[in-house]
Formats: sequence, C-alpha cells, structure tokens
Amino acid sequence: MPRLSDHPPRLTATVLTTALIAALLALLPGSAAQAAPVLLSQGRPATASSQENAGTPASAAVDGDNATRWSSQFADPQWIQVDLGAPAQLSQVVLRWETAYAKAYRIELSTDGAAWSTAYSTATATGAVATHDITGTARYVRVYGTQRATQWGYSLYEFQVFGTSGSGPTLPGGGDLGPNVIVFDPSTPNIQGRLDEVFRQQESAQFGTGRYQFLFKPGTYNGLNAQIGFYTSVSGLGLSPDDTTINGDVTVDAGWFGGNATQNFWRSAENLALNPVNGTDRWAVSQAAPFRRMHVKGGLNLAPDGFGWASGGYIADSKIDGQVGNYSQQQWYTRDSSIGSWGNGVWNQVFSGVQGAPAQSFPNPPYTTLDTTPVSREKPFLYLDGSEYKVFVPAKRENARGTSWGNGAPQGTSLPLSRFYVVKPGTTAATMNQALAQGLHLLFTPGVYHVDQTLRVNRADTVVLGLGLATLVPDNGVTAMKVADVDGVRLAGFLIDAGPVASPSLLEVGPAGATTDHAANPSTVQDVFIRVGGAGPGRADVGMVINSHDTIVDHTWIWRADHGDGVGWETNRADYGFRVNGDDVLATGLFVEHFNKYDVQWNGERGRTIFYQNEKAYDAPDQAAVQNGSTKGYAAYKVADSVTVHEGWGLGSYCYYNVDPTIRQDHGFQAPVKPGVKFHDLLVVSLGGKGQYEHVINTTGAPTSGTSTTPSTVVSFP
Repeated sequence: MPRLSDHPPRLTATVLTTALIAALLALLPGSAAQAAPVLLSQGRPATASSQENAGTPASAAVDGDNATRWSSQFADPQWIQVDLGAPAQLSQVVLRWETAYAKAYRIELSTDGAAWSTAYSTATATGAVATHDITGTARYVRVYGTQRATQWGYSLYEFQVFGTSGSGPTLPGGGDLGPNVIVFDPSTPNIQGRLDEVFRQQESAQFGTGRYQFLFKPGTYNGLNAQIGFYTSVSGLGLSPDDTTINGDVTVDAGWFGGNATQNFWRSAENLALNPVNGTDRWAVSQAAPFRRMHVKGGLNLAPDGFGWASGGYIADSKIDGQVGNYSQQQWYTRDSSIGSWGNGVWNQVFSGVQGAPAQSFPNPPYTTLDTTPVSREKPFLYLDGSEYKVFVPAKRENARGTSWGNGAPQGTSLPLSRFYVVKPGTTAATMNQALAQGLHLLFTPGVYHVDQTLRVNRADTVVLGLGLATLVPDNGVTAMKVADVDGVRLAGFLIDAGPVASPSLLEVGPAGATTDHAANPSTVQDVFIRVGGAGPGRADVGMVINSHDTIVDHTWIWRADHGDGVGWETNRADYGFRVNGDDVLATGLFVEHFNKYDVQWNGERGRTIFYQNEKAYDAPDQAAVQNGSTKGYAAYKVADSVTVHEGWGLGSYCYYNVDPTIRQDHGFQAPVKPGVKFHDLLVVSLGGKGQYEHVINTTGAPTSGTSTTPSTVVSFP
C-alpha cells in the first residue's frame, strides 16, 4: 500500500538576514531561486540483477511503502537501479535496509544506463537507514552490492534518490481546504441554515459552476435534513461511518423537476451513519450519484416523492439495516454491502458481494446476484486523525462480501494531508504537474479547473482525489489526464468535462501498448465521471481509455449529453465512450450513454463487467447516420473479434431515437462466439417505441416492438 516517505530537512538555521530572505524566496512560486531537492525516484521504473521471489520485485523499493521490499538471490554481487526519466542534479541517496543488508556496496551514477561512475562506496556498512550526500548529474542511479552482511541476499525497503530536475521551487503539501469545503462539528451554530443555503443555490443548477463539499467531524448531530443538490457532496470525517451520526436525513428528491428523478446527477454521500426521522431515508438519484460507505439505521427509499421516474444508481460498502425500496428505479447496482432486504425491481437490478441480496432470478424478478465481487478496492476518503487531516487508502479485497469497515479497523494505509498538494481554484495545470513530479498526491477542492496541458500521473501509488465533484476542463484539445503504466494509482471523485476543441481522449490510464502486470496492486478509477456537452460545447474522440492491465473501473458515468447547452449530433460529437485495451480489466458499475458510434469497445483479454447501463444516442438524424457498414447501428457494447475470454453480468441497453423513431438497431451487444466469451442476464428496451432492436446480442434474442417499453432478454450467451 502507498506510503510516501517524509522528505529530509532541506533548510539549515542561519543568522544571516540575506540567507533567510533567500530561503523564503525559494518557497515562492515564480521566484528565480534554486529549486530545493525533491524525491525523484518514487514510482520510477526500477530493475535489478535478481529477485528472491515474485513478492520482492525491484519496484517495491521505490513504491514509497516501508512495508514492501526488494530482495535479491543469495549471492554476490547484486544490484538495483532506478531510471529517473531524465538527467537530474543529485544531492542525496537514502537506503532503508532490511535485516539482510549490504556490508560493502557502491552508489553509481549514469546518464545512459551503460557507463557508470562511483558517487559513494563503503566496505563497513551497518545497515538500518543509511543517508548519503552525493553530487553529480544522472538519469540512472544504481546500488551495487559486493558483500552481503548475512547469509541472505540484499534487501531494501526503500531506495530513495533526491535532487533537482529544474522544475522550479518546491511546492508545499497540506494547507487549508479552500472556500467551498464547509466543515461542521456538533457545536457549529445554524448547521441547517448553511445546508439549506447551499441547497437553494444547487437544487436545480444542473450545469452551473458551483461546487461544494460538506464535511462533518466525528460526533452526533441532531435534527438535520441535509438536502443534496447538484455538485454537492456530504461526508463524515471518521475512520468508520459510525463515528459520525446524523439523527436526521441526507435527502435527494425531485421537486425541482416535477417529481422526475431521471436528471438527479452529480452528487454524493459518504461515510456517515443516519437515523432517519421517519425510519426511511430518501435517495432518489440517477447516474453519477454514489452512495458509499454509509450506515442507514433504517430503510432507504430510492424513488422520488410520488414514485416518479428514476434512472438508476450505485451503492457500495454500505449497511442498510432495513429494506431498500427500489420502486421506480429502472436499474441499480449494489456492491460489497449489507442490506436488510430489497424491494421491487424494474429492468435490471445487480448485486455483487451483498449480504441480504435477493436470490438470482433474472428476468423475473430482474435480479442478477453474484455471491462475491472478484476484486474490489474501496475509494480513498478524507478523515480526521485527532486534529490532523489524512486520506485513508483502503486495501484490495478478493472475493469480497459485505462492507470493508464492519469488523474493526478497516484495512489500508493512511496518508497525511502534508503529502498532498491541495489544489484550489486558480491553480494552473503546470503547478499540478510540478506537484505530481515532486511526488505529492493531489487533492482537488471543489471548483472548475481549466487545464491547458495534460496532467501526468507518473508515479506508482499516486492518489488523485476530488472533493465536491471538482471538475477538469481540457483546453485546446488536450487530454485532461494520463496515467503512466505503474502500480496502484487511485483516481477518485472528480468530473472531466470536454472542452470545445476536440480532445483525442479525456482520460487515459496507461499508455498505448502497456505491458506491465499490475495484478498485485491494480490502479483504480472510482466515481470519475466524463461529460461531453451539456454545460456548453464539448467534443472528444473517446471519453475514457484503459490501457493498463488489471485496472479496476468502479462506478463511472461516461456521458455524451442529450440535453443542456452545446448539444447536437455534430455539435458535441464523440464517437466512442469507453475503450479497454488492457488485459484483465474489471468494471463494476459501468454507465455509458449516447455516443455517436460504439459506447463501449473492449479489446483486451479476460475483461469482466458487473452491471452495465446504456442508452444509445437519442439525436441520430436518420438510419444512415448510425449505419455501421452492413450492420444497422453500432452496438452499445462491443467485444473485439480477436478476444478469446470475456464475461459480463447484468447488462442493459435502451434506445430512444426521438429525432427519427424509425431507426433500427441490429443488436445492443456484439461479441465473438467463442467458448471463453460469456454473458449473463442481458436486456434491450425500446423506450416508448422510439427506435427498435432486432436482437439482444449478435443474432440472439427477440426483437423489441411497439410502444410498450417491454424488455427483450437473454439469460445466457452463447
């Protein structure tokens, strides 16, 4: 698990005023002072002469985690080296040895990885933590061991290289959380008034720029009704949901839209315990509105007052003591939770790892139930440890069932806020990239951030966490964010909104052609939402691209807008929503809608999807606009012909061609017919007869017809 090491002290005391002024100038952004040394090695590619076993790779010595290590075979000599990515001025190397240390070793430098020079050597080392001040310019740094101190090999917990890369003054970590993070404790006066004030502003601000995060410190709060509008998140600051109790409600309803909840997007609730006033809390949402790590000491009603329409949502890592009333929700996904019972289902209700879930019964009732979730890792979250803010990064679970927090302290790692660059409105992309290059994580405070260069997450185990649906808008057609092919990156809790100049993609995890196995420490993408149009003109070729193997995409809504500003078949053109090129990728809670061609393209091997919700683009002008060669329409979910193993559970696609209701889709799903390609519990629906499907998957499944909005289903394919 990630745990960045503290930087060594960089400033020494001085009585000279001029020196003090120079030191202060070095901390000011934009000053011409010399950049201070920073940690350059963390997350960079590392190689070694050998490794003891699969659990002790070279990468473990540069991952920032003092609980993982590299160890060699039991022979002399052995070496480990790190590639810093570019030449840097070096100042210090820190070696954190395990019991099996080197008695004699050299620290060597190279600009090309071939010719080496010695920066330090010893024949009398004593292990433990060894700090060596060095000088030199190098891209590659190597520890070359010539004599072991024990019968075992060479073993390093951490191999840290410090220096300067010419990127400018060092940025500070930590700090305050900005103007739109509102923190309460039980003694705060007029909490209800502040909640109501923000709700009045955000209730119907579907495409507005306001962003807010409410944080409740641990304790008990009485008589509150936190109504949650657009771009508003509410969270507890305990390590467990039960540390923060509201005797009252956290409510989403649809009065602003005439009792119709199908546009209740972009909001969240997390890490709270609720005692609802009337015994049942109301959370009437649709896409991009996660309910995570919540304990409802009663029931949960997912429908708006009056049981109007609602279009599906997501619950994870939560405990609902009473019944979850689904009522009018068309589809829903619940993961790794505990519920008293579940009532009703419209088209597609999916459960994995849920204690108390209804039995498998699709299509009548429409329940798809998996006993466990094969791999899961809960979303990072902000909490208070005493008076200190930290981010908890939960551990990976395999074959998970039930919550991660119900049996004592949750498993994972805590990162102090001082190891995060706190991004506030007005921060430039260049500054964000500098912080990432320094080895800082990013915490986005609520706001809208225009980025004129791609944010590059290059270090293993980096956390990028958003509060209050923080929103990134790429300018000039750049990709908003790219992640290198490294272990354990966590992206969570933000929205990427396409700009008016078409981007080739909005988010890429791993470069094209990525080859590294990340099964032991996969990257995760959680509550990261993609939007093309709606808030104004936006264009992109593809929304999200997953190239890295083993990535977990846990709850995303990738949406080409069907309403709002900047909407039209060519105005907010985006041909593809979600493209997977990596192998062994798992999607849990995948929502992708309205793209001009394929909504999902899956090219990687051994992919798995648990729950998929889709609507085809409403605004296709005619049949010719969606014709795919001899095929009528582009599938909502296409598995490449080259794929030999793929599996999906609980997938639905709907059409509503309101511009030309005569449009026909050959199928909602398309996949090669091979023994290893399997689908369970599929459905297609024509909404009110606006367009029709000929089949469900390939040429299997009955056509939809008429205006009855009745699903056509396939229980098993092939």
